[in-house]
Amino acid sequence: MLFPRLLAASFCLFFAAAPAVAGEWRDGGKLLLTGGVTSIEGAAGGGLASWAFIAGNETDAGVGASAHVTQVQLDDFGLTTFGAAVGAFDRVELSYARQRFDTRAAGTALGLGRGYAFSQDVYGAKLRLAGDAVYDQDRLLPQIAIGVQHKRANRGAVIRALGGRSAHGTDFYVAATKVLLARSLVVDATLRLTKANQVGLLGFGGDRHGGYRAQVEGSAGMLLTRRLLVGGEYRSRPNNLRFAREDDAFDLFAAYAVTRNVAVTVAYADLGSIATLKGQRGLYLSLQTSF
Repeated sequence: MLFPRLLAASFCLFFAAAPAVAGEWRDGGKLLLTGGVTSIEGAAGGGLASWAFIAGNETDAGVGASAHVTQVQLDDFGLTTFGAAVGAFDRVELSYARQRFDTRAAGTALGLGRGYAFSQDVYGAKLRLAGDAVYDQDRLLPQIAIGVQHKRANRGAVIRALGGRSAHGTDFYVAATKVLLARSLVVDATLRLTKANQVGLLGFGGDRHGGYRAQVEGSAGMLLTRRLLVGGEYRSRPNNLRFAREDDAFDLFAAYAVTRNVAVTVAYADLGSIATLKGQRGLYLSLQTSF
């Protein structure tokens, strides 16, 4: 429980210091969609990948924030996630997301019972190390950030029965993101060290592999207008459990900035095999507000 307590303390210290910087709070200075949307784990990014962007609309002159709710409807399962993130001076991001994975009718076939649900809390922190994805147009250096996501799943006994080693774990990642304004392109590459099974909902480590494994995430999008970004993502995942193979994930997305403070993301997601049920594909819908 150490990491959640440290993160909670960081939030408290951050808001305790707010009066000192209140004059610097502004109504956003980033270009539309250049703060990214929210990933399923709560960090600023795409839908599947965490990008180097810092959450919120603010630049290095202030403090911004975002909140989201996301629903993914697959053939046999449903995933709901909601949460919030704070971005300070385009340098530091703190985030939280709550995920609920509903087995629906498949829960009966898996011996868990209809509607059996796995949940987890994801506590995240991100630090921008170098570069500015938008304003460094005169050099190739991307925006580079490092991040950590501590995840705590709720079904420890079931996870261990399925072969998982732990119900909690921590991911570490480094992300590089670049906006090429002249070509209206956004590209990202992320390297993640993780033990997570199904992003952590089925625990961490397993009876096939127990240690950290490096996984890659890649995203590419094109700004068709200043409000509309379309693209695709890829995310590799470890295959730690013997009872069920885990596949890499893909999506094709469209993110639209309805206003400066509201964005909607729609995607077609292919998450492959989940808990022995193959070909889990479906609609991804996310609503985000930010300032």
